[in-house]
Amino acid sequence: MRPVMDVESEAGRTRIERSGASEHELRQHYDLGNDFYRLWLDPSMTYSCAMWKSESDTLYDAQMRKLDYHVREARAAGQAAVLDIGCGWGSMLKRLTEFWGVRRAVGLTLSEAQAQSVVPTERTQVKLESWVRHEPGEPYDALISIGAFEHFARPTLSRDERIGAYRAFFTRCRDLLRPGGALSLQTIAFGGLQALDPFITDRIFPGSALPSPAEILTSIEGKFELVRLRDDRADYERTCRQWAGALKSRRIQAVALVGADTVRDYEVFLRNSATGFRSGALRLLRLTLNRLG
Repeated sequence: MRPVMDVESEAGRTRIERSGASEHELRQHYDLGNDFYRLWLDPSMTYSCAMWKSESDTLYDAQMRKLDYHVREARAAGQAAVLDIGCGWGSMLKRLTEFWGVRRAVGLTLSEAQAQSVVPTERTQVKLESWVRHEPGEPYDALISIGAFEHFARPTLSRDERIGAYRAFFTRCRDLLRPGGALSLQTIAFGGLQALDPFITDRIFPGSALPSPAEILTSIEGKFELVRLRDDRADYERTCRQWAGALKSRRIQAVALVGADTVRDYEVFLRNSATGFRSGALRLLRLTLNRLG
C-alpha cells in the first residue's frame, strides 16, 4: 500500500496542492468566460458527461438524469448537508436543494467566474477553495464529485506519485464524510492511452492528467468500498458531439467573445475527445463508493 500524503500539516497540504493543476492553470480554462460556455452548454451550465437514455433526449434532459443518478448513488436525497467537490456553475447544488430536498448544499470550486455566477441562498453556498483546505466543522451526509478528479495529478508525476495524490483525496473525503456515508464520483480515465495528447495539456487543460482505473482502485484501499462502477464512454462521445454542434452553430458569437484561435482549439478538443471515447482510448467512469469505518 502506498503512503498517504499528509493532509493535516501545512507542508502536506501545500504538497498535495502542487501535485495537481494550480489555481492559475484551472482558471485559464474555467474562467475563459461564462458567456462563452453559455453558448454551447445546456441551460443548466453542466460541464461534464451527460447520461443519455433515448434518441429523443435533449442535452438538458440527459444532464438532469446524470445529476439525479449521482444524488441517488450518494444517498443524498433529503440529507441535512451534502458537499459537491468541483461544483462548476452550480447545477448540482440547485438540483440537490430544489428537487431532492437537501437542507444545505455546499460547493467547492477554484474558478472565480463559476463561484460568482452562483447566487447563494439559505440552503446553497459556494466556497472558492480546494478540498485540501475545506474545513466544514461537521461531517457531511454525502459527497459528490463530478469532473474534478482529472485535475488532481500533474502529467509529470510518476505512477506512485499519482496514486499518492489520489489517496490523499480519498483520505480527505473519508474524513469529510460521516460514518455510513457515500461518495459518488465521476471522472474521465485512460483506456488505451498512456498519456494525454500534448495539445490537451498545453492548450486546454494545463497541469492536468487522467487516472487509470487501476490507480483509482488502488487509491481507495482501506478508505472506501467500491459498490458500483460504470464505464459510460458512449455517453461522453454523444455529449461532446452535442457540445461541438452547439459551438459550431454559434461560432460567430463565440469568436466575438474569445477569439478565433480559442474557438478553433475548442473545436479540435471536442472533436478529438469524441473520437477518443468512441475508440475506447478514453473512458468515463462513474463510481459509487461507501465509506469504510
